[in-house]
Amino acid sequence: MSKIFGGRYEVIDRIGAGGMAIVYKAKDLLLNRVVTIKVLREQFVSDEDFIRRFRREAQSAASLSHPNIVSVYDVGKEGDMEYIVMEYVEGRNLKEIIREYAPLSTDQSINLGRQITKAIQNAHEHHIIHRDIKPHNILVTAEGHAKVTDFGIARAVSSATVTHTGDIIGSVHYLSPEQAKGLVSNEQSDIYSLGIVLYELVTGRVPYDGETPITIALKHLQEQPVLPSKINPLVDKEFEAVIMRAIAKS
Repeated sequence: MSKIFGGRYEVIDRIGAGGMAIVYKAKDLLLNRVVTIKVLREQFVSDEDFIRRFRREAQSAASLSHPNIVSVYDVGKEGDMEYIVMEYVEGRNLKEIIREYAPLSTDQSINLGRQITKAIQNAHEHHIIHRDIKPHNILVTAEGHAKVTDFGIARAVSSATVTHTGDIIGSVHYLSPEQAKGLVSNEQSDIYSLGIVLYELVTGRVPYDGETPITIALKHLQEQPVLPSKINPLVDKEFEAVIMRAIAKS
């Protein structure tokens, strides 16, 4: 017997899982369309502060309407389960594409970069900061259309929640210097994280790596990255300059 959330979302298949949620493909029986449902893991449900923040951020994200942003449709509770309903995107996340195809060509990287930038700009115009720009949160269709997901959700996660999951929200490889310092994220934080993503697209690797999250976070603060063209000589110099400007330490 299939599970139905909110009396209208019928689960079709489990399609993924992360530290915060289990992800399902479902059908909205009321509007006759396929959707994505993210169901929060059990340990979050008892954290009332988290649930409050989660719902508030979901409401903010739902105000965004842009071709390069995954739309938020609904948020609800089914028994003890808290969930968020989003647009279903037929495709793969950018991390999977990087693992298989990187380094990407300059043209491919610029195309994806422009689309992601448009999504971030639109959110910033609505005073919403993503705080967790990374390839895992960027979905790409077979036609090459990029859509950014999980806007603002990272803000809902408290330090206690991070301890519960062992996850580092805003995955440390893409962490901005201000996030590494424990400061409040701002618009520049998203630009920096996007720069790291673009660096990875053209080189096949992130600029900073290490054995522990703290080691990597410190590198964001203290070290200068190797030029992408030193790793991949085919990188366009003008695009390289854009990437290096995005990840410059202010």
